[in-house]
Amino acid sequence: MTAARKGQAPAKLGRDEFHLVFSRSFMDPAFDAVRGALDQVEQTAWDNYADSHKAPVTVPAGPGFKDPDYDLSVEWKDTRDRLLAAEAHQKLPSTRSRVLLINGSARNDGTCPGEISKTHRMTMLAKEVLEAEGIEADVLDLSLLTSDYDRHIHPCKGCVSTAMPLCHWPCSCYPNHSLRQTNDWMNEIYEKWVAAHGVIILTPVYWYQTPAVLKLMIDRLVCADGGNPDPTSTHGKKAEEAKALELTGWDYPKHLADRAYGVIVHGDVAGIEMTRRGLTDWLDWMGLVDAGSFAKLDRFIGYYESYAESHEVFDRDTDFQEEVRNVARAVGKAVGELRAGRLSQPDRNLRRPRPK
Repeated sequence: MTAARKGQAPAKLGRDEFHLVFSRSFMDPAFDAVRGALDQVEQTAWDNYADSHKAPVTVPAGPGFKDPDYDLSVEWKDTRDRLLAAEAHQKLPSTRSRVLLINGSARNDGTCPGEISKTHRMTMLAKEVLEAEGIEADVLDLSLLTSDYDRHIHPCKGCVSTAMPLCHWPCSCYPNHSLRQTNDWMNEIYEKWVAAHGVIILTPVYWYQTPAVLKLMIDRLVCADGGNPDPTSTHGKKAEEAKALELTGWDYPKHLADRAYGVIVHGDVAGIEMTRRGLTDWLDWMGLVDAGSFAKLDRFIGYYESYAESHEVFDRDTDFQEEVRNVARAVGKAVGELRAGRLSQPDRNLRRPRPK
């Protein structure tokens, strides 16, 4: 058996240090009136942390799992059941076509920037086109991570690099109640991806890369490409069991394959081509279907001009606005062709000699 390497993680916090960390969330004098109650909550939080209460409410896995007696988190099992229902609904020929529009900008007017993003405006242009064609447009605005109370996409922990079967579909790393890693948005986001027949990612470039809000989602979608749908096969996060399972041969299931995609990347100085290429390469890898050259767009808005007037520059760039609409049209068309059986990945039945 291949052993898991150890020695990187620090020791758990001591009680006094835990108190300091816990108290930082309640330094506002408005909490002084309930300080006694907070002391009680803190003690319970400490006990849960010390005892590693990651998933405190569980149920037996039941039929359909390798170990039906293994206790699964009720939160994970509920998400898994909703994904199965969404997948079944998505495959019904009678359902209305749905395209997921992902606004990858971190900016909105409900937080420090005080102004909507240009990406939001592009998202609304694409939404209008799709709805005019009778397609349901589901908008995922990732900027809500910066403006909503206690909304999170917690970072990927890299389970896949220990062994692919340790990365569960959907992700079982969160919530981790002992570490207060809760209110994770990804369970809803997985359902949005599964329910969609097509996806359009719209994003600005931040320092030559996608914004952090978008990258968080991308990393947490690693379980959609090769992830293990049965956590009982590894008895939760048992690294050695996952390694042994991978070494017997793993089929790397592509849970989101055969959905059409489009990408819109915009910037003001540099980085748009590499960002667009990185996104399309990732979507290709996951088995999504390229909706054509019109569906892959990268453009500058106000090249080397002021940030202050960038919305006005976008107002004047009606050609860019029409190119955004064309991305939506191309993806809408591809969705229709996919669902009618007239479009598929030409290489979909080929087997990778070195799958990963």
